[in-house]
Amino acid sequence: MSDDSTYDVAIVGYGPVGATAANLLGQMGLNVVVVERDPDIYFRARAISTDEEVVRIWQQVGLADRLNADMQPGAGANFVDADGVPFVSLLPIDRGNGHPPQQFIYQPAVDRVLREGVDRFPNVSTLLGHECLRVVQHPACVELMLADLTRDDFKRIRASYVIAADGGSSSVRGQLGIGFGGRTFHERWIVIDTKVLNEWPGHDQLRFHCNPERPTVDCPTPLGHHRWEFPVHDEEDEKDLLTDGAIWSVLDGQGITRANVEILGFACYSHHVRFADRWRVGGVFLAGDAAHAMPPWIGQGMCAGVRDVANLCWKLGAVLAGSLPESVLDTYQAERLPHVMEVTNRTVKTGKLIIERSPWRAAVRNHFFRTASKVPFFTTWLREHRWLPDARYRDGLLARNGNGAVGWLIPQPWVTDEKGDRVRFDDVIGGRWTVLHTGPAAPGQVWRSAGVPVVRIAPPGSAPAADCIVDRDGTLTRWLDKKKASSVAVRPDGFVYAAGGDQPLPPPPTGFTAAPVRQVKDEV
Repeated sequence: MSDDSTYDVAIVGYGPVGATAANLLGQMGLNVVVVERDPDIYFRARAISTDEEVVRIWQQVGLADRLNADMQPGAGANFVDADGVPFVSLLPIDRGNGHPPQQFIYQPAVDRVLREGVDRFPNVSTLLGHECLRVVQHPACVELMLADLTRDDFKRIRASYVIAADGGSSSVRGQLGIGFGGRTFHERWIVIDTKVLNEWPGHDQLRFHCNPERPTVDCPTPLGHHRWEFPVHDEEDEKDLLTDGAIWSVLDGQGITRANVEILGFACYSHHVRFADRWRVGGVFLAGDAAHAMPPWIGQGMCAGVRDVANLCWKLGAVLAGSLPESVLDTYQAERLPHVMEVTNRTVKTGKLIIERSPWRAAVRNHFFRTASKVPFFTTWLREHRWLPDARYRDGLLARNGNGAVGWLIPQPWVTDEKGDRVRFDDVIGGRWTVLHTGPAAPGQVWRSAGVPVVRIAPPGSAPAADCIVDRDGTLTRWLDKKKASSVAVRPDGFVYAAGGDQPLPPPPTGFTAAPVRQVKDEV
């Protein structure tokens, strides 16, 4: 047995969530190891979409432009009846994060770019073909027993903290005895991945075929791919549907022929709604599907996991650097769980709309939405209450003083920096605590004394200056005015910790000292 390598953080699982965590922690200069059972990237596409906030997270590690190049911007979701006629359409809304609000992905390509990003960091090691057999908690560290699946060998490693991003069947979660409550839907779904040979009308549209006889999801994916999903009925045997003949029968019903696509693979999955009882046990944290599972209807499974590690990793970095007390790690679940539960709730409601099996209820549904869609603002209400909720924390590491900006993710417009260059907002202040203000006098002297930069937001048309960014189109100024804030303290993840307006800006968290500024690496 080889043993006793020691790390700051060990990550179990090297899908998009684990790879995002490895990039975030690697960029901080931490000593990190990634443990992954599979020897290479999983060949089958699973996640199919992402959103602007997630791409903004990938921007923090210099990968957004490379990833955007392989994505396909979405044009919304069309819900169609049995005849293929839309009864309601939901268009994506720009929430101000500086990237397209909805994009379709080909997951193997995303995985490859994220892993290439990790390769930039000599302080991150990867152990592919290794399985975590045992997790042992010690007072000062967590010990992992690993099996090298490529040869008859075992390793023992230690880390100050562990992130378990090893999926819905997480072995780490099981070893820790953490409950994973919820339910699994009895209906199984067949997923078909294809390569596009010749395009057809509507090939680039996301359509939910809400046909009571056979609901079907028809989803474009980039880089010349397309996906369909359909349920296995109670009276059917899934084995009979997992054949070329059965798959082509379904595609023929969609008007797709062998001239249009080549089938790359198909599989059968269950849909789950589950939440881990605890996301932290000592030095071990669950993230992504290991912490929660949701159906795929609004494409947020992977996205939720990426949000998890964006919340967790900067806190781990701060604790390891000594700039925040370890108690801050207890805010991880408190902040993330409510948002995940709301996303899951909306996902389930959307699924019920799609898979209605009663013909008469489906007819009522179609008539209702066609009629309601003519009412002003109905589709806006539907999008805001049935699609992705706002990025906001109501509890956790927040300074509550009554100001409406606290807990919100600050927008990311294009700004002019002190050199006069047009840059994205996060590329100026991202990844560090920053105080922003719109007034002539800089507030928050206690923040400045703690080593936090104080930056003025100047109105459009202003000249560049030191410790100042120009709000080129007034996005930040309007947002702060709407929240009645003239100054905000922004956390490294872009969420507002504290805000001041009529009241003074609250001080930093207890035990806070400023950590060194992270340096974003070049794009892959």
